[in-house]
Amino acid sequence: MYMQNNNEKEITKRSNSTHYKKRKHKAMWIIFFIVLAAIIFGLFKGYGAYKKAEKTFNKAYEAGDTNKLRNVSSVISQNKPLSILLLGTDTGALGRHDTGRTDTLILATVNPKKETIHLTSIPRDTKVTVPGDSQPYEKINAAYTIGGPSSAVQTVQNLLNVPIDFYAIVNMGGLEKMVNAVGGVEVNPKLTFHYGAANVVKGQKVLLNGKQALDYSRMRHDDPLGDYGRQARQREVLQKLVMKGMNISSLPRYKEILNSISGNLKTDMKFNDMLAIRERYGNATHHIKSETLQGQNAVFDGIDYEVPSDDELLKITNNIRNSLGLNTFSSLSEAQTQTDDSGNSSNNTDSNSSTNNSYNSNSYSSQPAY
Repeated sequence: MYMQNNNEKEITKRSNSTHYKKRKHKAMWIIFFIVLAAIIFGLFKGYGAYKKAEKTFNKAYEAGDTNKLRNVSSVISQNKPLSILLLGTDTGALGRHDTGRTDTLILATVNPKKETIHLTSIPRDTKVTVPGDSQPYEKINAAYTIGGPSSAVQTVQNLLNVPIDFYAIVNMGGLEKMVNAVGGVEVNPKLTFHYGAANVVKGQKVLLNGKQALDYSRMRHDDPLGDYGRQARQREVLQKLVMKGMNISSLPRYKEILNSISGNLKTDMKFNDMLAIRERYGNATHHIKSETLQGQNAVFDGIDYEVPSDDELLKITNNIRNSLGLNTFSSLSEAQTQTDDSGNSSNNTDSNSSTNNSYNSNSYSSQPAY
């Protein structure tokens, strides 16, 4: 197939780079981070599981070296909207030498005043420039492989021109275990297909266990919408998982839920941050909105990429900034400008800021808040 040939070219072209080892890339889904805080800290205290939860999440914490673009503690204490980059890795477990790629990237913005969560899916093949990479351009799912969480965060910040306050990384085993822990999730398929353990019929609601939900959210090649159809199913599983986890019937399952998190989650959010988010942002799980950064297929050096138009990228940028209570822009920053056909990248300066840096320390202090 044409896509397979392109993948073979990509592997051959970059075989000398350690982060392009040949592997079977697996589509991925992620546990939505806010539901963890909402379930664990809102419900489990009554079961005397506070210390167990604290221990579990302390193990999940990693300081990382991401460049915070604003004072996150201040954002939380003032009940301002915050953002969390959700990354799903294609590895079987975290901590492996081969870190894999993030085939699922979702930027979640949480607005406590409007009680909304805004999910923005970023196609894994989106063409970007990764800071510090030797290649002039990459697929965005390689950013994590190249430089870890800090590289992924910086790449998304440059692409969308928004601040990222936290990140959460979940491996493939996380979804299956989490879905099983809450007793499965009910979905309403938009098409009929059989993929792995998932065997669904269009328009017929079905309760999926962990393995079925994983395969349901992985299928891509038989979907007329391709990766965009898969992203829609990922978000469906995400939303159902959130609502199922918040249901009172999930309370007796707290041990299973905690066990599903252990070893499958890494985040730069501290335990106290989670407590504060549960207290101040928990009601935002009541209303979840979602959209996708839409791109057009383009081939560079024989490799397929997704390239969003300037209008699409600006629209998504402003939608996210609106959800964060930040000012919007009339044009893209230079960092957002896609690399040209020859691979020459633009400078990482921001034409929307008088200081040529939209993320200077004073940039967000004067922005309107919800």
